[in-house]
Amino acid sequence: MLVRLLYASRAVDTRAETIESILAQSRQFNPTSGITGILCYGGGIFLQAIEGGRNAVSELYGHIQKDPRHKDVVLLHYEEISERRFGGWTMGQVDASRVNTNILLKYSERAELDPYNVSGKVSLALLEELMATASIIGRA
Repeated sequence: MLVRLLYASRAVDTRAETIESILAQSRQFNPTSGITGILCYGGGIFLQAIEGGRNAVSELYGHIQKDPRHKDVVLLHYEEISERRFGGWTMGQVDASRVNTNILLKYSERAELDPYNVSGKVSLALLEELMATASIIGRA
């Protein structure tokens, strides 16, 4: 049973080293759990989609909720899926500050990453557009 989970959180520490640490940890441990996904970050906010088996995704989300690098963790969207959309990445990344502002503005009131003020489906649509426009890096 494959599932997709989308959540938002605020970074406790916004230094580049912290974000790289999260990505490195994901890329190290996700393959053994069958987890794939992407992490979009900007303005101190994380928007992450994780896909994999129901138990593995649930366990990972539980760890994220307790991770001291995250605060204000909010579940935005969860669904059973027949196939992965972000299967090409153990953890792809998007720096929202480098994204064309028109893409962000298409899905939000302002040209900034703000998953707390849009629906989970809108946030998922944003991630899909970022994938379609080749904004995701870190294929592994």
